[in-house]
Amino acid sequence: MPVPNPCRGAAAPIARRPLGALVLGVALLLFAASAQADPIGRALALGNASLVVTENGRTVIADNADRGMVPASTMKLLMALAAIERWGLDHRFTTELRQGRDGRLWVVGQGDPYLVSEELDQMVRALKRKGVRSVNGIGLDDTLFVAGDRIPGRSSSHNPYDAPVTALAVNFNTVNVAVAGGSVRSAEAQTELTSTARRLGAAMGGGTHRVNLKTRDNALEHAGELLELKLEAAGIRVNGGVLVGRAPSGSKVLLTHRNSRPLSKVVENMLEYSTNFVANDLFLLFGERGGQSSMAQSQLAMEDWARRKFGWRSVTIEDGAGLSRGNRLSGRQLIDVLEAMEPYRHLVPVQDGNPNVRAKTGTLSGVSCYAGWVRRGGGWAPFSLLINQPVAYGFRNQVASALATAPTLARY
Repeated sequence: MPVPNPCRGAAAPIARRPLGALVLGVALLLFAASAQADPIGRALALGNASLVVTENGRTVIADNADRGMVPASTMKLLMALAAIERWGLDHRFTTELRQGRDGRLWVVGQGDPYLVSEELDQMVRALKRKGVRSVNGIGLDDTLFVAGDRIPGRSSSHNPYDAPVTALAVNFNTVNVAVAGGSVRSAEAQTELTSTARRLGAAMGGGTHRVNLKTRDNALEHAGELLELKLEAAGIRVNGGVLVGRAPSGSKVLLTHRNSRPLSKVVENMLEYSTNFVANDLFLLFGERGGQSSMAQSQLAMEDWARRKFGWRSVTIEDGAGLSRGNRLSGRQLIDVLEAMEPYRHLVPVQDGNPNVRAKTGTLSGVSCYAGWVRRGGGWAPFSLLINQPVAYGFRNQVASALATAPTLARY
């Protein structure tokens, strides 16, 4: 018995198919393959996305350009611009050290977002140079920011990006601990292990963990403990405990510490590492009026500034980091921001492995955004890609790379 040919049944109908149908079928297959290989075309085909590109001052792609979208962390570009225009690239944030009549050392937080361990070391050395040999306890004043204020979009995870924002904060309100064999130690040489850090580390599994301090109380407790350890290590006795409150009006200014990093470095690091703590710290500082600030106050201040700066009629800004899904920016509005940010383009990170793209990512569940510049023909073209639907993680990078290499964008 002859063995059946499994191809025979399929081959016969093809032989009888008209040539025009074959050509059409091949054309459809080629079109589908081309669309799959073209990230720009795929982005334009998405149902809940916006892509806007300008080249030489002319808009060449404007897909859903005026639709308000969730920008995620591309909101940090707007925050960066607002901060630069408010304070200037050379600005340095400060922390004030005062001494009460009772000899207590008061640390008055003024919203320095980069008060890291090395800055505390500088403060302590400066105190010693001024002849301070002992203090009657430590006072912590973080009243610049309203206590208990809720940051829209912030969750209760241990991750550093969910750190609380306080006017007096050390190391971005995070601790870095190494846990092994039931013991906890500091994972960084410049930061002594505090009781708060030990307590948080004891709840973690083995390994090295950078976790956020979760609450304002934890943040201030850790700051006081760390400062006390550093004072004692420098030979300055601390005779008394830590008190949280407002510095007495009659206290004397001992030192105003200026951070070693100018705003330019603060902004550059914020954009590169997408640091939510820094962005929302700047956001709260931006809204400060009359010696205090709140999220509601800052929301109004930022929206008012954006309307006056760009002439926008509609914008919703709920936080400076892009954590909130209530934020709304359009692709065209982000292009406005990028055009104003042009003198500061060097502060925006370069795409990994592609020097022809400088852009800021934005990521939330179901949100994938990218905004910045692509190098085209020797110049830089601003682009905004806001995707508010699930896509592959690397898709936005593919779109940006394609924008940089496409011979022309006019066909889109």
